[in-house]
Parts: sequence; structure tokens; C-alpha cells
Amino acid sequence: MPPKKQPEKGGKGNAAAKGGAKSGGDSKESGGKEKKGGTAVKVRHILCEKQSKCLEALEKLKAGQKFPDVAAAYSEDKARQGGDLGWMTRGSMVGPFQDAAFALPISAVTNPVYTDPPIKTKFGYHIIMVEGKK
Repeated sequence: MPPKKQPEKGGKGNAAAKGGAKSGGDSKESGGKEKKGGTAVKVRHILCEKQSKCLEALEKLKAGQKFPDVAAAYSEDKARQGGDLGWMTRGSMVGPFQDAAFALPISAVTNPVYTDPPIKTKFGYHIIMVEGKK
């Protein structure tokens, strides 16, 4: 039985199926998460086709380089202006990218909080940071 409690953190469907009738807390938590995460994020990313290149970029960030500088040097995305994607709304991003973006705290490019390890999507490997939420 205890292993079934672990998926509740990430598996909303399992939590709702198990305890939906038991307490209304699950739906409030979901609503709370949406409010806390907002409906849009101002996001930057570094996108690399190969994981090795993305990990190289990650090392540069860990060494203290600014996110836009590393993005300009390493990102293979067409949004090369420091990796800035601007404001992205919930539902407009691919699943793993969106989950990571809304889970990250707001940070600044000079001291970014980013995804480590990089997030894999159908586009490649992303290092993501969030500059704002609304």
C-alpha cells in the first residue's frame, strides 16, 4: 500500500481516483497548484539536439555564466536572443517542458534557477528557467 501514496505527488489521476470521494482536498490542491503556477510563464531555454551539448551548456551555467550568454552560444533554437521565449500560456508548450516550466521558481538571468538535468522533449534537450509568472 505505501508505494501507492508516492504517485500522488505527480499523478493527479491516481490521487483523484483513490481519494476523490474521500476528501475535497485533492481538487483544492489542483486548483491551488494552478493558481500558484499561474496560467502563463515568462520563460527562457537552451535547446540542444544532443544531450552532450546540453550538458556542456549546463556546466557553463554552473560555473556562473549568465543564462542569455550560454543560450546564445549553445542553443540551437531559433529564439537565440538569450533563449527568451517570452510569455507562454499553459497548454501552448509540450508536456514535459510545460511541467518543468510551471514547477520552477522565478529567478533572474544573473542567478538563474534552471532544470538540472535537462528536460527531454521531441525537440531535443532543454535547460529551462522562468523569469516571471502570471
